[in-house]
Amino acid sequence: MPQGLKETPLHDLHVELGARMVDFAGWHMPVQYQGALKEHLAVRQHVGLFDVSHMGEIEVTGPDALRAVQHLTCNNLNRISDGQAQYSAFLTPQGTFVDDIVVYRISSEHIFICVNAANREKDFQWVQDNMQGQARAVDRGDDYAQIAIQGSKAEAVLQQLTPADLSSIRFYAFEFGSVCNVDCLISRTGYTGEKGFEIYTPPHEAERIWRRLMQEGNQAGIVPAGLAARNTLRLEVCFALYGNDIDDTITPLEAGLGWICKLDQEDFIGRQTLIDQKEQGVTRKLSAFEMVGRGIARDHFPVYLGQDKVAEVTSGSHAPSLGKAVGLTYLPASSCRPGQEIEIEIRGKRIQAQVVKKPFYSRK
Repeated sequence: MPQGLKETPLHDLHVELGARMVDFAGWHMPVQYQGALKEHLAVRQHVGLFDVSHMGEIEVTGPDALRAVQHLTCNNLNRISDGQAQYSAFLTPQGTFVDDIVVYRISSEHIFICVNAANREKDFQWVQDNMQGQARAVDRGDDYAQIAIQGSKAEAVLQQLTPADLSSIRFYAFEFGSVCNVDCLISRTGYTGEKGFEIYTPPHEAERIWRRLMQEGNQAGIVPAGLAARNTLRLEVCFALYGNDIDDTITPLEAGLGWICKLDQEDFIGRQTLIDQKEQGVTRKLSAFEMVGRGIARDHFPVYLGQDKVAEVTSGSHAPSLGKAVGLTYLPASSCRPGQEIEIEIRGKRIQAQVVKKPFYSRK
């Protein structure tokens, strides 16, 4: 293993399973096991298991916890109830992304936040620097392992290992329950466009739970899945990836995520900038495209409108579920309607592509 990389509690298990390991955001993570294509299609058709223990967790508690997180995030926690989760973001005063996050409302005095692996330390420092009122933030990233089970058969497999009624957990909701007789937080959010759950468990129990899930899911066709499949799965449903499609130069309005910004709520960091941008109109938008000519548009490939280079591909790949090459890029707001022709430079040649409606894939 390259020196200095962090390991999840499941690291040795991945090596045992023959995973190809890579450096991802400073973590030694499995990119694939038996092949990204097989793992991708297994999630779409059956069920797959992901180690996402590299993600970070921040806990905010205290009498003013809800008000404090309202100031820190752009969505509105008053619109959901205890036991529900919310997709949201930390924003800079300029309205750009510090990170995109999932916020779990346990109670008005107890908020749990899942952040991206690459931003764990940065996010926690940012939360501490901007905390208001009688609330306290604690970095809980080392206190949890996180296993994601995704696919049409995920519920049936996981239900064999928990007394919790999984059918009662709605999308973007959660509950505390036991899995393999271990106290866990079971949530239903997902990053693949399929049904599924996330299991937050004590790190020392992660391997036992993983092995039991693989055992119980054997008849359902379960496979361990790596980062490569996770990336193509999320790209097919046009979920943004921090560091590719969103970062501290992009606002939610430009990224097509204006719906997570409740501009009518109490003041949050970046709110006034977004109000101004909404009034003026954005000059660029995150757009989806399909390749028309032969070739696969990869991340950072140049994008042309006519003779002008206007952007780079932010995310691009072959889409296994669709049998075609797709991608995301920022285009001028006047040139991002479906049907707009663009060109992607691939190995020195410009190949035709066309803007299409999001998402590329939708589960039937």
